[in-house]
Amino acid sequence: MVPEGRPDGAGAGEESARLQAAGSVRKGCDLLANSQHGCLQSRRARIHQQINRELRMRTGAENLYRATSNARVRETVALELSYVNSSLQLLKEELEGLDGNVDANQPQSEGITVPMIPLGLKETKQLDWATPLKELISGHFGEDGASYEAEIRELEDLRQATRTPSRSEAGLELLTAYYNQLCFQEARFVTPARSLGLLFHWYDSLTGVPAQQRALAFEKGSVLFNIGALHTQIGARQDRSCPEGTSCAVEAFQRAAGAFSLLRENFSHAPSPDMSPASLSMLEQLMTAQAQECVFEGLSLQAPVAPRDCLAQLHLAQEAAQVAAEYRLVHQTMAQPPVQDYVPFPWTTLVHVKAEYFRALAHYHAALALCDGAPVAEAELPALEQIFLGLPASSEPRGPALPQEQEERRKLGKAHLKRAILGQEEALRLHAVCRALRRVDLLQVVLAQALRRSLAKYSELDLEDDFCEAAEAPDVRPKTRRRPEGRAPSFSRVKVADIFHRLGPLSVFSAKNRWRLAGPIHVARGEGGFGFTLRGDAPVLIAAVVPGGRAAAAGLKQGDYIVSVNGQPCRWWKHADVVAQLKGVGDEGVSLQVLTLLPGAEPPGSGDRRPALGGLLRSQKECGWETPEPAQASPRPLLGWNRKAKRGKTGGRLSPAPHP
Repeated sequence: MVPEGRPDGAGAGEESARLQAAGSVRKGCDLLANSQHGCLQSRRARIHQQINRELRMRTGAENLYRATSNARVRETVALELSYVNSSLQLLKEELEGLDGNVDANQPQSEGITVPMIPLGLKETKQLDWATPLKELISGHFGEDGASYEAEIRELEDLRQATRTPSRSEAGLELLTAYYNQLCFQEARFVTPARSLGLLFHWYDSLTGVPAQQRALAFEKGSVLFNIGALHTQIGARQDRSCPEGTSCAVEAFQRAAGAFSLLRENFSHAPSPDMSPASLSMLEQLMTAQAQECVFEGLSLQAPVAPRDCLAQLHLAQEAAQVAAEYRLVHQTMAQPPVQDYVPFPWTTLVHVKAEYFRALAHYHAALALCDGAPVAEAELPALEQIFLGLPASSEPRGPALPQEQEERRKLGKAHLKRAILGQEEALRLHAVCRALRRVDLLQVVLAQALRRSLAKYSELDLEDDFCEAAEAPDVRPKTRRRPEGRAPSFSRVKVADIFHRLGPLSVFSAKNRWRLAGPIHVARGEGGFGFTLRGDAPVLIAAVVPGGRAAAAGLKQGDYIVSVNGQPCRWWKHADVVAQLKGVGDEGVSLQVLTLLPGAEPPGSGDRRPALGGLLRSQKECGWETPEPAQASPRPLLGWNRKAKRGKTGGRLSPAPHP
C-alpha cells in the first residue's frame, strides 16, 4: 500500500516539531545513560589501576619478606603486607559494588541495620598443573601425558575461575565444584609418601603474608576457607530490614561457621595465621554471634511488639542480652594472643561496640516492659522473675522481686534506662576512637538513634520531685529461643565428574596402586567355555580360573582385571557388558588385555609428608561422587562350575565366562 501524501501546512509543521522534540528527548536520555555508563567505566578503570599498583607493591614486599633474614625487617614488611591486603580487599569490595549497581538482581538494603563483618577471600597465584601431571600420567599410569592436555586445561581453567567467584550461590557452587575435583585428584594422584610436586601459594586473608606448601591438603583447606569467607560476604550483603533477608543472613553465617569448624577440626600445622586453630575458632565464634544478631533482628521484624506487652518485651530483652553475651565472648577471644596479633583493630572495636550496644538494648527493652507493660497476674510472677532476674523457678529470691506497684516499676525501669544510656554512650565513644569505624556512617546513625530513643524515654520517667536515687538495675539474663549452630558445607549438593576419568576407576587406577599390564592374551573357547569366572564392575575382575582350562593355559590368573576386550577399552564397563561381549565371540576366541595388581608398599617418592586434611570428608559420597570398591577374589574354595553358572550376571556376583 502506498501511503497518502499530506500537503505542506500547519499540521505538517506541528508533526515535524513533535518528532524533533521526541528525538531531542531520546537523545538527551541516551546522553544521560552514556554519561552514567562512562562515569562507571572511569571509576572501574581507576580502581583497576589502584589494584594493579597495590599488587605491584605486594610483589615487591613479598620478595623482600622472603629474601631477608632480619627479624625487624620481616616484621616491618609483614605490617606493610597487612596494609596492602586491607587496601586490596577494600578496592575489590568497591569494584564489586560498582558491578552491583547495574545488577538488578542484587538486593539493596533499605532499612537501617548494624553492619556485619565479612571476611576477605584468600588470594592465590596461577598454578601450572601440566608438567607434574603429564610426568605422573606417563610414568605411573603408562599413558601418553600429552593426550591429557584438554583435561589439564579444564582443571587449570576451573582453578582460575575460583580466584574471583561471584558473591552469590553461583560462586559457592564454583568453589564447591573445584573442591570436589581436588578430592578426585587427591584420591588418584597423591599418596602419603609422594605429593604432586606442586607448590601451592596462598596469601593470608587477615595479614596478607604469603604462605606456601606442597601438600594438596593446603589447597583444599584454602578453598574450604574461601567457601566460608564467601558465605560471610553473602550474609553481610543481605537486606536485613525484612524477615526473608534475616533468614538468609542467618543461614549464610551458619554455613560460614560450619566451614571454619570443619577446617579447624581437620587441618593441622597451617602455614598461615588465618588457618590456625586459634584463628578458626575465633572466626567460628564471630559468625555464630553474627547469626545470633540476625536471629534477634528477625524476631523484632516478625511482629512488632506492643509496648504494653510485658512478656514480649522481656523476651526481646533476653534475646538482646544473648547477642551481647556472644559478642563479649568473641571480644575476649580477639583480645588474647596470638589472635590479637593479626586480627584487624576495626574488627575488635566493632565487636566491642556491638557487645555494649546489645547489652544496652537489653536494658532498654526491660525498661519498656516495666514502665509501659500492663500489670501481670500473680500466677505469672514466678515465670517473669525467672526471666527478668535470672532466678531458678524453685529458688528463693536473692534480690528485689519484680515490682507490681506502678511507682516501683517506674523506678526500676528508670534504672534500666540509665544503664541503657550509659551503654549506648560507651558504644558511641568506642566508635569514635577507631578511625576506620568513624567512616561507617550507618553504624553511627544506629547508635545515635538508639541513644536518642533512650534519652527521650528517660525524660518521660524523670519527675521533678524525684529525689530518690534508684537502685542499680540487675543484669538481664541471656536466653534465646533459637540458638544458631554451625552447618557444615554440603559438598554432595554439587555433582561433578572426575576430569581424569579416562585413566580408569579410582579403585584401581591411582597412585596408591602398582600394576602390570599383560596382553593382548588370546583365549580360545573350549567345550566348557573360556575357563574363568567374572565378578564386579568397572573394572571387571577374573574371580577364578578353572585349572587346566583354556584361560589357565593362556596365562590368565585369578585377581586379574580385564581392561580391554578385542582392542576395546573396558575399564568402565559393567559386569553384564563384558559378559555380553564374550558371548558374541565365535570359535576364533577373544583377545584380552589384563591388569595385575602388584603386592607390596607404595612406590617410593620424595613428597611432602606434612599433615593433610585427614578425615575432612568421611566418605566420598560427601563430595558428590562415588568410587567402586576394588573387587577381591573370594578366599573360599571354588564352587562347582554348574552351581556358579546358576548365579546372576549383575555386578558383584560370580559368573562364568560364556560357553556354547
